Amino acid sequence: MAEYNRVLLKLSGEALAGDKKHGFDEATCIKVAEQVKSIVEKGIQVGIVIGGGNFWRGRTSETIDRTKADQIGMLATIMNCIYTSEIFRSVGMKTQILTPFECGSMTKLFSKDRANKYFEKGMVVFFAGGTGHPYFSTDTGIALRAIEMEADAILLAKAIDGVYDSDPGKNSDAKKYDVVSIEEVLDKKLQVIDLTATIMCMENKIPLLVFGLNEENSIINTVSGVFTGTKVTV
Repeated sequence: MAEYNRVLLKLSGEALAGDKKHGFDEATCIKVAEQVKSIVEKGIQVGIVIGGGNFWRGRTSETIDRTKADQIGMLATIMNCIYTSEIFRSVGMKTQILTPFECGSMTKLFSKDRANKYFEKGMVVFFAGGTGHPYFSTDTGIALRAIEMEADAILLAKAIDGVYDSDPGKNSDAKKYDVVSIEEVLDKKLQVIDLTATIMCMENKIPLLVFGLNEENSIINTVSGVFTGTKVTV
């Protein structure tokens, strides 16, 4: 596991909801926590970003102002991080939640120095609240934090097991990539992460590891060389 010293893990809100599709599935969250604990115990520093889709999909609304819709989404990511942080603590990990804006006593205000201090103490750091601004997704949020925190890679835990040349749900002949360059992701519009985040990762040389969260020990395998997903190279 020596290849990675610090990684940022992106979880979708829907993944935390499990089969319920909404809210939280505790069993799913515990499985994630136990895997993260295993890699933290081997010396890898882990930061986590969680989407808010298990509570809010504001971009589909035609009645709510986009800025307000995105602010609701930011709050959804904070709720997800508070819940997941407590699950992590229940299995024996130390955690901290950082946000780009004040949330009373519920979180700490993000700074690179503060995050590094927590990492050095062996804590899992949750980066909640996105970038703190509307019109930016949690994809952009994790790209930004990965660049700031000088992460070795971004781990993208998804509902499917990698990057395909077309939607495998619609095309039975879809081809899965073992390795694909980030330039090819852009050229072919493979939609691994959104356009802004893709360009940020390309310019700052942050590789992506895309894998299926629901596969057995998928997080552990991704950082230990038993990787069956797609590596997006830079």
